[in-house]
Amino acid sequence: MNKTIAQWQKEIHDYAIEKGWWRTTFVTSSVVITKLALIHSEISEALEELRNDKIALYYSENKKPEGFEVELADAVIRIFDLAAAMSIDLERIIEIKHEYNKTRPYKHGGKIF
Repeated sequence: MNKTIAQWQKEIHDYAIEKGWWRTTFVTSSVVITKLALIHSEISEALEELRNDKIALYYSENKKPEGFEVELADAVIRIFDLAAAMSIDLERIIEIKHEYNKTRPYKHGGKIF
């Protein structure tokens, strides 16, 4: 059975609580800032894997999954965790934002990337 985004959010957040990554269920701005910094760190790790041409999944000596793909997954896991803690329905928000994006012109804003 495939899980919905909401199911993934709940499972990931419950696990993060179980493993002690949440000291409180009260989400303060400093907690959000910390969690955003950790999300950013996963993106930076993905960049480093890409810079080292380690895109596909590989395993370290201690059997830990590594690589660009894994770091992207780590970022998503952290995003799902934070969104669940803040009661954000990511599936709904993704749908809303994607539908809006479909109305935008080609390379809107005139930016190169």
